[in-house]
Amino acid sequence: MEYTSARGPRSGIGELVEAGALVKLMKKAGEIHGHFCPFLAVGVKAGWRAVTELRVNSAGMEDVVAIVETNSCFSDGIQVVTGCTFGNNSLIYRDYGKTAVTVARRNGKGVRVSVKLKGEFLNEREPETMRLFQAVVAERKGSESDRTRLMEEWKRVGFDMLDIPDAELFEVRKVKADIPSYARIFTSVKCSVCGEDVMEPRVRMKSGKPVCIPCSGREYYQLSGDGMCLRRDNG
Repeated sequence: MEYTSARGPRSGIGELVEAGALVKLMKKAGEIHGHFCPFLAVGVKAGWRAVTELRVNSAGMEDVVAIVETNSCFSDGIQVVTGCTFGNNSLIYRDYGKTAVTVARRNGKGVRVSVKLKGEFLNEREPETMRLFQAVVAERKGSESDRTRLMEEWKRVGFDMLDIPDAELFEVRKVKADIPSYARIFTSVKCSVCGEDVMEPRVRMKSGKPVCIPCSGREYYQLSGDGMCLRRDNG
């Protein structure tokens, strides 16, 4: 696996990946996700399987790219294990509603890992916990004690998921991924209304003066591959 000898800030996680230490990787993922849950575990396992198959380790310089097809808990597990994040322009979000990720090198050679469990898997495996989840999360009606109990049960279920064999959990295949070009660096322009700096391609003109999108009076969200950290790629 391509781990460098120089110790970078992710060297500890790289060592956990190389050792296959999924429990410790899950704990790391929980530090940013805020809690432990089944699909955080699935993301950890999927990320580990992808980088292991591809034999890569990201230094956050867009040399390795992860393409996630959902914005669920799964994606936080992917970010921690792969090192591909929205902030370092190496995480691409394709809004397909599928629990899947493709990890690829810059040349497009990649591995796609998709979850093949049926939607009712957790209902069949953990019916009481799922009823609690329905009350606390889906309906927002649970009490504080219900919430506490769900967090405890969700943690147990999440760590149990790490023991499910990959062959039961995933479909894994090699792919040729469509990788966007490196993120561009843009100059900044000062908004004539609020005075804040704005990335040049996000500037709008109002009465002949440059303004930011909020000051232009327009509601606008751009999720793309042109230098923004958060990118939606509908390719």
